[in-house]
Amino acid sequence: MPTPRTGLPSGGPHPLRPPKPRPGDRIAVISPSSGLPGILPLPYELGLRRLSENFGLRPVEYPSTRTMGATPRQRAADIHAAFADPSVTAVIASIGGDDQITVLPHLDRELIAAHPKPFFGYSDNTCLLAYLWQTGIAAYHGGSVMVQLGRPGRMHPLTEESLRAALFTQGPYELRPADRFGDVDRDWADPATFDEEPATRPGGGWSWTGPEGVVEGTCWGGNVEVLSWLLMADREIGADLSVYDGCVLLLETSEDLPSASEVYGILRAMGERGLLGRFPALLMGRPKTWSFDRPHTPEEAGRYVREQRAAVERALAEYAPETMAVFDVDLGHTDPQLVVPYGGTVRVDGPARRITVTY
Repeated sequence: MPTPRTGLPSGGPHPLRPPKPRPGDRIAVISPSSGLPGILPLPYELGLRRLSENFGLRPVEYPSTRTMGATPRQRAADIHAAFADPSVTAVIASIGGDDQITVLPHLDRELIAAHPKPFFGYSDNTCLLAYLWQTGIAAYHGGSVMVQLGRPGRMHPLTEESLRAALFTQGPYELRPADRFGDVDRDWADPATFDEEPATRPGGGWSWTGPEGVVEGTCWGGNVEVLSWLLMADREIGADLSVYDGCVLLLETSEDLPSASEVYGILRAMGERGLLGRFPALLMGRPKTWSFDRPHTPEEAGRYVREQRAAVERALAEYAPETMAVFDVDLGHTDPQLVVPYGGTVRVDGPARRITVTY
């Protein structure tokens, strides 16, 4: 067996971990990207009920939470209000979108730093996650009101367990691969969608590649497409790339289904910037393979997964050959979805094939 390779236990900075909420507390529900709750109320209202009934939290909405077309300044004001409200103990995104990057220039870093709270979100919320990292606040990659909490039929048990642990507990939590998963959507405007759970298919487990070792470090990353926008705009990455040395990189792709060449191009740019090779471990989320615009057949979906993995492996071979990678981790745009601490500690144990996060 290969000798375990231990990454920097203190890899990366140590963002502040805000206190956890408790059942009965108020949780802010914000829409930093898109006001979809206003035009697709069924999954949103279901998600709010589950926040209340399943988790015992009291959702608090803001002026743009249900407002399509809210300006970046209006959405920033909701973020400020959510963090500044002393009666609110956590913040969760209603859903993602595609222009949260325009909100970042309107944020008051001093205000948010003075009122740190756990934030939950993914996809376009990579912008706010990266912003909080640069502000020195740990957050959580995963969880949204409309998708995970508003899942038809019921919440997926693995999703609910992970989200509950991330919300309310502290300490190590071992991630587990899903036996079955799904990524085919149904019409949220149709009430019949919510009569039964989504279809699933066999999961196949996680796949490990690269040098085996044990890497423990602070987690950073997010949605690949959104990270590319941050890199192009030179926002929330920072000039001192050494802060990423020894960190665990988290990557996932969205329902936009970026091509393998696009994914490779983004990772190549990260490599050319001197960023990709700083991470001794990569958690690559299970790719979403279906969208309403591209309803892939199972055969097409399988080819898409293989091509994306080959693109990632090519980039790692060229820019980060010492990085241990785990593919098809149940994070990001997949069902179930595991919550991963962003700015928190992740331990990737190659010989034991185990991933443990610290909530």
